[in-house]
Amino acid sequence: MATAAKKAPAKSRSDNKSRSDKQPNLSAPKPADFTKEEELSAYRHMLLIRRFEEKAGQLYGMGFIGGFCHLYIGQEAVVTGMKMALVEGDQMITAYRDHGHMLAMDLSPRGVMAELTGRRGGLSKGKGGSMHMFSKEKHFYGGHGIVGAQVSLGTGLAFANRYRGNKNVSLTYFGDGAANQGQVYESFNMASLWKLPVIYIIENNRYAMGTSVSRSSAETDFSHRGASFKIPGIQVDGMDVRAVKSAADIATEWCRAGNGPLILEMQTYRYRGHSMSDPAKYRSKEEVQKMRSEHDPIEQVRVRLLDKKWASEDELKAIDKEVRDIVADAAEFAQNDAEPDPSELWTDIVL
Repeated sequence: MATAAKKAPAKSRSDNKSRSDKQPNLSAPKPADFTKEEELSAYRHMLLIRRFEEKAGQLYGMGFIGGFCHLYIGQEAVVTGMKMALVEGDQMITAYRDHGHMLAMDLSPRGVMAELTGRRGGLSKGKGGSMHMFSKEKHFYGGHGIVGAQVSLGTGLAFANRYRGNKNVSLTYFGDGAANQGQVYESFNMASLWKLPVIYIIENNRYAMGTSVSRSSAETDFSHRGASFKIPGIQVDGMDVRAVKSAADIATEWCRAGNGPLILEMQTYRYRGHSMSDPAKYRSKEEVQKMRSEHDPIEQVRVRLLDKKWASEDELKAIDKEVRDIVADAAEFAQNDAEPDPSELWTDIVL
């Protein structure tokens, strides 16, 4: 004789409520209305990143930079717009395509370039190279070479903020390729459970290491990646610095109010290959040129400045010259600074 199946214990009202809470419906805001000063500031900062990366590419080709080197050319609006929403004490952590993030956080161009060339004046004393630079003073926590590893660390930074009871936010960047890593979702779960003040910024440049997102990801709308953890997400035009700034304002306000994590999918594009050794044959030259001509983040600002008569061609050329001089100085320093003393092999090591 079959026995009746046992009934599951009744759920309490609080259990039912916690499981029925719906994910907030957030949509992308309109691009911010920049003032003249904001447009000029964004233009200068993005141009600094662009010229710096171009020079880094040259030095790599000349043999001054060894190992891996991942350039940020094309994605400048993402870090520039996000930085505009930060306050003192907010942290930033990212992956190995990190030079632009460091410059956005006001780290010294000399220090960044000298680290690329392995000199003692580098931010990590010449021992970290392209993928491992830090600045506690500027609240920049790396540069990480292991795909997706920085996501759990960025979540830890947010935990520290919550534990200390401050209103600071952790900006945790990763790419569309890293979005498929397991530790990302473990971090999502923890951040949502504990309502940690972390903004997960997915820089979707469409190709990860060389495979289109349409071929590698079942869910290509990365703003939905936190749905099962009740983390809201916003899809953002990552090529428009004004759109990034608007989304950054919403995200930082959301986190500072104690609402927990939020995902920003930045739809962006890198003009170069995954690294300097990547010929990027998986996409057409026409596609890259179309993005450059129609969506370039720096050119968009340049056109607005000229159309609104907030700057003349000569004034913009003067800004470009000033930026080129800063980058040239950094390159000169990085090529002539002394290499680390051999004794540095034994410093900053925990046994």
